[in-house]
Amino acid sequence: MLRIRLQRLGRKKQATYRFVLSERAKDTQGNAREILGHYSPTQTPKLLELKKDRILYWISVGAQPSETVHNILVKEGVIKADKKKSVTITKKRQVKIDEKNAAAIEAKKAAEEKAKAEAEAKKEAEAAAKAAEKAAKEEAAAKAKEEAEKAAEAPAEEAPATEEKSEEATPEAPAEEEAKTEEKVEEAPAKEEAAE
Repeated sequence: MLRIRLQRLGRKKQATYRFVLSERAKDTQGNAREILGHYSPTQTPKLLELKKDRILYWISVGAQPSETVHNILVKEGVIKADKKKSVTITKKRQVKIDEKNAAAIEAKKAAEEKAKAEAEAKKEAEAAAKAAEKAAKEEAAAKAKEEAEKAAEAPAEEAPATEEKSEEATPEAPAEEEAKTEEKVEEAPAKEEAAE
């Protein structure tokens, strides 16, 4: 079976590739039936030269492009198809990847549940705070109402009492003043006698 593949050329870390047509069982570095193009991904801009007519001819005859070559041909518009997965993963690596993905999914679910629980706790705390605030407002309103009622009742009862006190205080005031003046008069002669 014929295969269109990439053959690596170039120096270390400066790879260039050839599109070659060869037998599937043969080594890619061996002799090729035909060179179908060149690809240099390390150059800026990338260099890609394809013999499109020859590639299409060999594909029509039955040659199969490798996954990487297939993706390059799709990208360049030589053939119309979906891109293929060009990297193969062993079963052992796939198991590890699946375990890692499962662990990541579980961690994500745990984080979502934690965030949900925190959001619910926050909502409950806000509801409790609102209820406490409402209760405090109601209590303050009730106290204000009681004080207003007491204030309305107190002036009616206390008004005569204050008038009585003021009447009592006025006659006592002159009597107190007279007593103080008498004391001063008595002290004055005592001071004179002490001075002699």
